[in-house]
Amino acid sequence: MNELRILAKQFFKLFAIVFVVIGLVFTWLLTYEPSVNREMIIETEEFVAKEIWQPKDAMAELATMPETVKEGYYLIAESSKYMGPNAARAEDRYSGNNLACANCHLQKGAQAGSGSWVGIIERFPQFGGRGNKVGTIEDRINGCMERSMNGKMLPVDSDQMKAIVAYMNWLSEDVPENRKAEFKGYPKIKIPAVAVDLEKGSQVYQKECIICHGKNGAGVLNMVDGKSYTYPPLWGPDSFNDGAGMNRVITSAEFIKSNMPYLQATWENPKLTDEEAYHVAGYINSFSRPHKLNTENDYPDKKLKPVSTPYGPWVDDFSAEQHKYGPFLPIMDFYKKEYGITKTK
Repeated sequence: MNELRILAKQFFKLFAIVFVVIGLVFTWLLTYEPSVNREMIIETEEFVAKEIWQPKDAMAELATMPETVKEGYYLIAESSKYMGPNAARAEDRYSGNNLACANCHLQKGAQAGSGSWVGIIERFPQFGGRGNKVGTIEDRINGCMERSMNGKMLPVDSDQMKAIVAYMNWLSEDVPENRKAEFKGYPKIKIPAVAVDLEKGSQVYQKECIICHGKNGAGVLNMVDGKSYTYPPLWGPDSFNDGAGMNRVITSAEFIKSNMPYLQATWENPKLTDEEAYHVAGYINSFSRPHKLNTENDYPDKKLKPVSTPYGPWVDDFSAEQHKYGPFLPIMDFYKKEYGITKTK
């Protein structure tokens, strides 16, 4: 009997302990507030924004664009018709060839790795070596007008200039901070240590480029108007002139690596190797194209001239052929040693 009483007391104590523990756990659950890791939340929000956000689709949003933005869209998408040789009024013919701005600035300026205009407005004013001055976005546009479009400058206060800038502003709205870098210029390539091999470049061209740009580099005309281009000419009288950035092998190779073949390659998933892009860029630029007058005045500080600029003068003793076709690394080493300037193109 005594043993039963002892057992009962022990059982009661155990029951009391379990009851107290359950009560404490229940109280803790009612009052528990999880700690908030602010850094983790910010990182998660940034990741979600990066994954969800996409640049604007101009064609899909054309109907709802503000009128000035829409005018800018047509100027860059159908440049020849609205500000080139096919413009109805002679005074509107600023572009000298039948290219469209969107032939190079792909997806109407929205594609990463193709000199995109997404976020471009906030990057200006910026210093430019070609003019050796701080330039505006209007200056940059006019650089393309005179070189890539082989034409003349748009008046800064013109309706055309205002519309193009408005379109660029529209593309640049609400870009997440962590997505801005990928839309700047062209992704770099590893520059081969050799000169351009025109035969290798020709082989790449025949395999990857000829279907769109043709055997003679003349491109493919638009079937609707027969004047503008579905696929632009890469050389010849209706292409960009020899003062354009695309006439520099390294710049051209960077663009090609990230964007060509068209609709097959992207910045994140290129098709060509650095070497293939390099050799085919040299091959394309081995052909004749319109001449830009007064290129000797480019880069007042000649030390700032890109090493692959194919026209002189230069402040080094490397040949014109080496500046055009490379190898470029010895030229870069010279500028680093002689002037302390690190050049990437």
